Amino acid sequence: MRTELNQGLIDFLKTSPTPFHATRSLAQRLEAAGYQRLDEREVWRSEGGGRFYITRNDSSIIAIKLGKRPLADSGMRMVGAHTDSPCLRVKPNPELHQQGFWQLGVEVYGGALLNPWFDRDLSLAGRVTYRAAGKVESQLIDFQRPIAVIPNLAIHLNREANKGWEINKQIELPPILATLAAGEQRDFRDLLAEQLSHEHGITADAVLDYELSFYDTQSAAVIGLEGDFLSGARLDNLLSCYAGLQALLSSKNEESCILVCTDHEEVGSRSACGADGPMLEQVLRRLMPAGDAYARSIQHSLMVSADNAHGLHPNYIDKHDANHGPLLNGGPVIKINSNQRYATNSETAGFFRHLCLTEEVPVQSFVTRSDMGCGSTIGPIAASHLGIRTVDIGVPTFAMHSIRELAGSHDLAHLVKVLTAFYGCSELI
Repeated sequence: MRTELNQGLIDFLKTSPTPFHATRSLAQRLEAAGYQRLDEREVWRSEGGGRFYITRNDSSIIAIKLGKRPLADSGMRMVGAHTDSPCLRVKPNPELHQQGFWQLGVEVYGGALLNPWFDRDLSLAGRVTYRAAGKVESQLIDFQRPIAVIPNLAIHLNREANKGWEINKQIELPPILATLAAGEQRDFRDLLAEQLSHEHGITADAVLDYELSFYDTQSAAVIGLEGDFLSGARLDNLLSCYAGLQALLSSKNEESCILVCTDHEEVGSRSACGADGPMLEQVLRRLMPAGDAYARSIQHSLMVSADNAHGLHPNYIDKHDANHGPLLNGGPVIKINSNQRYATNSETAGFFRHLCLTEEVPVQSFVTRSDMGCGSTIGPIAASHLGIRTVDIGVPTFAMHSIRELAGSHDLAHLVKVLTAFYGCSELI
């Protein structure tokens, strides 16, 4: 099971270089399992035993499996994750022609570790909006092959490099795509039009706009002398999306279950398709009974907010509270913060810990050092919007927000096992 899950995640990461592609990959897997797509602009007809999914902005997705019991009496079992990761996004007018090179201006999306982006074989993917035959259309593209690089400055020209230096995001990050002849100018939109034709056979009258991100072309892999680690891009948080999907597809049909994977978590979730927007609540109100029964349904429900946790790094053990250093391959981590950066409370933590013990899955706890800041997740957002009981958990990870992150190769299987059990729980707290 572990080998198959890890390979499945590697394949999923390869097809998911952007939130748009991740959402499409999730939708394809759901459809293959018999889930029906619902259009938010149409009337919905849902019934017990139905399997549905909804997408918004092509970058967020909610999958629903309705069980046999009334929602007002049994509630929903929800797993939440996010589809976005820190990256470099192309600016609207990106062309830079300098010293015989064609470069693109980029904007940093989210809290990215920037040093690892240098000297990588980069490709480009995302969504392009264009005009064809008088209509405005959008399509996903992915160059797949390495088309760009951000070369480092040689040590001979920066003798202080190994002492650390602040990277200027405006000047030092534009990737190089090609060399130019004297006086030559390249238009980025022409390149996108060519890619639309090459990838989809589309002849665009004009490329109107785009949302495109650079990504590392190196594939994820199981690594280590004994294969103990899983290395790859966007483990935060596509690992949780994939785990939630596998658990949903493996779960039995008695209980009502939801998987919600939203965009824009890395920049605050405040958007029409983010966790701090109306998407999840709007979907729930259309699927669940109205009025008093809706409130009862929510209070019978529970959400597991799954987002990666900081593993105890052997070279930086002082960055952790001595009693709360999660180990890679030590199982899922319950994330706790007294200031509500995580939504966990004693009841939801106790429920998740009990579930892990029942399923013989190792479980850990994480609390940040009292003298350090703490990140957050969609957990507190969902809890405050819906009033739903929530536990924040995640797989321990190294190098979070790097272009290449590291997790334990055993932990995905641990997470899938406990989430599958959660989806099948007849009794919540």
